[in-house]
Amino acid sequence: MTKHTPFRFDFVGSFLRPEELKKARADFEAGAITREQLTEVENQAITQLVAKQKAAGFHVITDGEFRRSTWHLDFMWGFEGVGHCATKEGLPFHGESAKIDDTFLVGKLSVNQHPFVEHFKFVKALEDENTVAKQTIPAPAQFLLQLIMPINLETTRKFYPTNEELIADLVAGYHKVIRDLYDAGCRNIQFDDCTWGCFVDEKANIFFGTDDAGLEALKKEFLRVNNLAIEGKPDDLVIDTHICRGNFHSTWACSGGYESIAPLVFGQENVNSFYLEFDDERSGGFECLRHVAEGKKVVLGLVTTKTPALEDEDFIINRIHQAAQYLPLERLYLSPQCGFASCEIGNKLTEEEQWAKLALVKRIAERVWGADNL
Repeated sequence: MTKHTPFRFDFVGSFLRPEELKKARADFEAGAITREQLTEVENQAITQLVAKQKAAGFHVITDGEFRRSTWHLDFMWGFEGVGHCATKEGLPFHGESAKIDDTFLVGKLSVNQHPFVEHFKFVKALEDENTVAKQTIPAPAQFLLQLIMPINLETTRKFYPTNEELIADLVAGYHKVIRDLYDAGCRNIQFDDCTWGCFVDEKANIFFGTDDAGLEALKKEFLRVNNLAIEGKPDDLVIDTHICRGNFHSTWACSGGYESIAPLVFGQENVNSFYLEFDDERSGGFECLRHVAEGKKVVLGLVTTKTPALEDEDFIINRIHQAAQYLPLERLYLSPQCGFASCEIGNKLTEEEQWAKLALVKRIAERVWGADNL
């Protein structure tokens, strides 16, 4: 078995939090239990989750992001110079506001011992001969976006007069975290990245607070920061990326096909593979896949985590073959379009429905590529 992602049937990383974990986190926030008691509940929940991932036949294991509030902000809070507080307005999603903490600079960026390294070690110890652990973290571009979005830019400029200075410290921090993860035995890292989903949306100018020329400059800057963070990585460390349009409580933030960013991102981002959302009409068509650089892989997110209804197997198989018109079948893989709980609130389906989705992904992969090619 290969020890590197992606696998022919795969998943993005986050899972629905079990009720006992939700209760423990609420009790900790209320001061009813200690950090040590919460950690014990997290450890037990993650151990049980990994056992279920293995029983479902998957070759990749994650901690389900069970120790996080959100897919991205907790990682940022692990850096020195980053502060956060309860939000008053939240982030606008389709029909709902995501009540996640406002996160901003309070000083210069640096990182000492990032807590995610210890989190990874726990999952690494659960590997066996059939599985490999994957660590998900927000892409450097996502971190940069958080600090230069219009609501935070004035605060950021108190510490960093230019983006160039900010990028230098941000990349240095990523290099340290990546090296520490590698030294802990990590060989598979996934950059989760909503920035490209924002760029393809018709309201991108409003979101980024700039004109069309400014958007083009930002695209190049975001690509550069991702590639700078990847630069110098060990040869046997795989870094993939998942590109998302927002995933909160079964709703979404952005719409639009990948065509406008495909030549730049699919052609020039120095990742091993792209996990891409293709679960509904908001995602556009597969024509963009013609821009994927030689040797890179694409994981088709054709099964949605936003609704409990199971997709028709033949319909998904047909879509895989449609995608294969633009990228050879041997370079295509299958997964859900996103995680099941990018934030701890989770999407609107049950744990049983979550595992049914994953079983569907595995069945379809077996039909398309054959059991001997998985």
